[in-house]
Amino acid sequence: MTNPDLSRRALLAAGAGGVVAATLPGLTTAAEAHEPAQRPNFLWFLTEDNGPYNGAYGDRVARTPHIDALAQGGIRFDVAYSAAPICAPSRFAYLTGLYPETAGPAQHMRATAKIPDTVRGFPEYLRQAGYYTTNNSKTDYNAPIDLAATWNASSGSAHWRNRPAGTPFFAQFTTMTNHESQMFAVTDGITDPADVHVPAFLPDTPEVRRGIAHFYNRQAVADAELGKRLAELDADGLADDTIVFYFGDNGGVMPWSKRYANDRGLHIPLVIRIPPKWRHLAPEPPGGHVSSPVHGVDFAPTVLHLAGLRPPEHMQGQPILGRRPRRQQVTVGGRSRMGERYDLQRAARDSRYLYIRNYLPHRPYGQNAGYMWQLPIYQIWEQAHLDGTLNPTQERFWDEKPFEELYDLHDDPDQVTNLAGSRRHSSTLERLRRSLDAHMVAINDNSFIPESHPVEGYQQSRAPGAYPLALVMKVAELAARRDPGKLDQLLRYLDHGNDIVRFWAAQGLLGLGTHAGAVAQAMTATFHAEPSVYVRIPLAEALARLGHTQHSVKFLAETLDTHPNTWVRLQALNALTFVGVAAMPYKAVVERAAALPDEYLGNAGRYLNHVLAGTYTPTTKIYGGMG
Repeated sequence: MTNPDLSRRALLAAGAGGVVAATLPGLTTAAEAHEPAQRPNFLWFLTEDNGPYNGAYGDRVARTPHIDALAQGGIRFDVAYSAAPICAPSRFAYLTGLYPETAGPAQHMRATAKIPDTVRGFPEYLRQAGYYTTNNSKTDYNAPIDLAATWNASSGSAHWRNRPAGTPFFAQFTTMTNHESQMFAVTDGITDPADVHVPAFLPDTPEVRRGIAHFYNRQAVADAELGKRLAELDADGLADDTIVFYFGDNGGVMPWSKRYANDRGLHIPLVIRIPPKWRHLAPEPPGGHVSSPVHGVDFAPTVLHLAGLRPPEHMQGQPILGRRPRRQQVTVGGRSRMGERYDLQRAARDSRYLYIRNYLPHRPYGQNAGYMWQLPIYQIWEQAHLDGTLNPTQERFWDEKPFEELYDLHDDPDQVTNLAGSRRHSSTLERLRRSLDAHMVAINDNSFIPESHPVEGYQQSRAPGAYPLALVMKVAELAARRDPGKLDQLLRYLDHGNDIVRFWAAQGLLGLGTHAGAVAQAMTATFHAEPSVYVRIPLAEALARLGHTQHSVKFLAETLDTHPNTWVRLQALNALTFVGVAAMPYKAVVERAAALPDEYLGNAGRYLNHVLAGTYTPTTKIYGGMG
C-alpha cells in the first residue's frame, strides 16, 4: 500500500544524471550509467542518542566546531525525524527505506522484522553497482538482513581505505561517545553547569545541571571524532568526491526524550555536505537550510538516487536531494515497546507544531525501565516525585496521559503546554490528525497488533481479512479516548470475530477503570470464554483493578510463569505490575521471573519484586545486563 503523498516515482524519472545497471530484486534501472569516476562517494557519520545539540542549530552551549563548519559548507535540515526514539527501529528504517511499523515487530526495541525476501539492506544495491561498502561498526537493524551481502566490511576496522584502488565507496561510521551508556557516570568537563538549559519539566538542581553539562561534554568529543573522519577524507584527497551525511540515530538521551515519541526523542540533527561538482543536486546553496520535514526512511533512497540508482519500489521514503527533490509538509514517528515496557505513541510534526497521540493513556509516561533508570537524572526526578517536591509541570511525567497532545515548538520548545484543547489551534490539530491517520493506513501500521501475534509482519498483516486496520484504528481510538459513554460500544467490539479488534476493546475497558465496573459481570464471562491470550491479558488486568482478582491475577501469574512465548509472558508481567497488592500472592512467580536470563523479563521481574517487597527506591539496581 503506497501513500500518494509519500510517492517519489515522478521525481525519480529525472535521476541524478544517469543510472548504474543493477539486477537485485526490486531495483529498477534507467538507460544510462555513470562512469565510476563520475559517481560520488558517501560518508555517513552517525552519533548515538543525539538531538540537534550543536551550534549549527543555534545551541549556544554546544562546542561543535566540526559540525558547525560542515553546516556552513553544506545544508542543514531543520526538521529531521528518526523513525523511533531509540536505535534499533530507527536503524531498520535507515537500512531498508521502510517504516518499522510496516513490518512488525520491527517497531519494537530488539525484535526481528518479518519482511519479504526481496527486501535488502540498501548498501547491497550499491555493491551490485560497483561500490565498496563499509560499516564501522554498529548494526542493530531489527531485521534478518544478510550482512555479508550488505557490507564488504563490517567491523571496528572497516574503512574506505581498504577498498580496491579507484572504487567508489559508501562508508558508515557510528560513534558511541554520546550513547546513553556514557551518561550513567557524570563527570565534569568544559561545559559550565550554570550555562545549560534545564527543561521546565525537570527539577532544577545542581545534580541535574551537572548531568546535562556532562552530555554536552560528550557531544564535544563526538564532534572531534567527526573532525577526524573529515580530516581523513582531506588527507586522502577525497573531500571533493564525497557527499557527507552527519546525523543522529535517534533523538537526545536526556530524560523524557529517548524512548518517547516527542520532539526530544525523535528530532535528529541532519547536515549534508555536497562537493561543488554535484552542487546541482543540492536544494540549497552552501550554508543554506531546508525547513520542510524529512525522515530517516528517506536516507536510503536518497543515497541510491545520488548514486544513479532508482530505489526499489518497496521503499517508502523519497530522495531529499537531487535535481527536483519532493518536499512533504509532515513527518512522523512513534514509540512501541521500549525495552521491557509497552506503550503506543504516534507523532506527526510539521515545521512548527508537534501532534502526539497516546493509545495507552492509562499507562503513565514514567514507567520504570531498568536500562534507562541507570541515568542519575531519572533517579533524582523520581525521588523528588516520591518526596512530593515537584511542581505540576514536573509531576506530569509520572501521571497518566491525555489521548492527544499538541505543542507549538516555536513558542514552547520544552513541550509543556498542551494545546490540544485550544480552539485557536483546532485547525492545526485536525490537519495533523488527518496526516497521521493517512500515514498509518498507507504503511499498514502494525503497531496495533499485540507483539508476537501471528498476523504481525509485512506480508502476514496484508493477508486479506487478517488485519482490518481501519476498524482496528477506530476501536483503538474509541478505547484511548476513555469516554464512559462508549462503554456499550466497547462491549460490542469485545464480541468481534477478529481478536485484534477484541484486544483494543479490552484495552478500552481497562482504560475506563472504575467506569467499567458496571459491566464487570459481562467482562468476567468474556474473560473465561475468550480463546486469545492477547485479549485475556488486558481483560484480566481490568478485572483485577476492579477488585475481581481471584481468577484474573492467577491467570496473569500462570501466563508469566508457563507460557512458551517470551513476549506473551512479558505482556502478562506488565499487566501484573499494575494490579498492585493483588499480585502479592504470586510473589514467588515474580521472583522466578526476576531470575530469568532474558533481559526484559528479568528487569521487569526485579522491579516488581522490589515493589512487592517494599524495598524499591529510585536507586535500586534493576538492570541485569545486555542493554
